[in-house]
Amino acid sequence: MAAELQEYKEKMIRTTEVLTTQFGAVRAGRANSAVLDQIEVEYYGTPTPIKQIASVSSPDARTLLIQPWDASALKNIEKAIQASDLGINPQNDGRSIRLVFPQLTEERRKELAKQVRKYGEDAKVAVRNVRRDAMDKFKKLQKKSEITEDDLKDLEKDLQKLTDDYIKEVEKLTDAKEKELFEI
Repeated sequence: MAAELQEYKEKMIRTTEVLTTQFGAVRAGRANSAVLDQIEVEYYGTPTPIKQIASVSSPDARTLLIQPWDASALKNIEKAIQASDLGINPQNDGRSIRLVFPQLTEERRKELAKQVRKYGEDAKVAVRNVRRDAMDKFKKLQKKSEITEDDLKDLEKDLQKLTDDYIKEVEKLTDAKEKELFEI
């Protein structure tokens, strides 16, 4: 029984990992290098993540410092940041780029909270889709007489408990991120 559920548990775990990554890219008052994860820079004709062509450090709570290993990439990094939806103007000093994160306004915090809730809802839908796929597979196995009706009922019950646990986990992650957004 547990072997049949393991595949779906791993899919639910991956869903929460994706959600955590998405939340990392949502800017909450403090400088966090995860906001750069979605930004790709044109580097010798290839879209490349910033972290692969530069070191990213945080000298203080509101600043990120990007130092490319190849100085020729500086302009392209600056352009990529400006073209992104980050909403921060990069400061280029010829050797590195500074991103200074301003204090979030109340209105911006509310927008970000909506975005966080949307990510949370999408993750819940993904978890429920995993449950639906599992249920379909289990019903097919029962139709082929590979498992009994009692086995099907047990699997359904275990799968529902697993789904409930991961829905709670998604809600916990979402609430924590929202709380973080409204901290001043």
